[in-house]
Amino acid sequence: MQIALIGYGKMGQAIEKIALERGHTIGLKIDVDNRHELNEEKLASINVAIEFTSPHSAFDNIMDLLKCKVPVVCGSTGWLDKKEAVDEYCLQQQGAFLYASNFSVGVNIFFELNKKLAELMAHQTEYRASMEEIHHTQKKDAPSGTAVTLAEQILHTIPLYKNWVNHASGKADELSIISERIDPAPGTHKVKYASAIDDIEIIHTAHSRTGFATGAVMAAEFLQGKRGIYGMKDVLGL
Repeated sequence: MQIALIGYGKMGQAIEKIALERGHTIGLKIDVDNRHELNEEKLASINVAIEFTSPHSAFDNIMDLLKCKVPVVCGSTGWLDKKEAVDEYCLQQQGAFLYASNFSVGVNIFFELNKKLAELMAHQTEYRASMEEIHHTQKKDAPSGTAVTLAEQILHTIPLYKNWVNHASGKADELSIISERIDPAPGTHKVKYASAIDDIEIIHTAHSRTGFATGAVMAAEFLQGKRGIYGMKDVLGL
């Protein structure tokens, strides 16, 4: 499979390593210095593009790739206010798009655990939910896309919480997310239910970017030859 890497920072380089190990080739690398090469001619032989850039560039990158009929795997976060427009354009173009806030197999299992725990805690009113997330200092968005996914799952399941906030909160209907940026942490997410009697916590800690990179390549392998809108649940059969 010929892969285009859109974004060639630490994640892009980690994805390249895994892709090569799995027998794929990198047909194109796009970064800030050669964004003009994101065009139909350069993308002609590409089977799938993997996009890991920034909240400010992701939307334009995705739309250009879909316009050029290239299936897109996107791991950039912080742009989701425009995802509906991307989905609509993808379907218009009869293209393929797969977004995930986190490509790690472990994190996607963690998402399922979070949903189940929220179901169990939905009517346990003596417990107060909160969240913490830690990432490296180069991460541009806070809270992380993974934390937002976890929070939205809780909001969807527990009627008490009406919205999440990115600070400590004493309001009963607000779900607090505390974000810390500490090097070289690749990513830790904690969901906690605290009461006067005891606490219940689930934690996922990434040891490196390898899990994220492997999941992104797995997603690209899954997306090749498909049309439509997908997520990591489809890739992993969850």
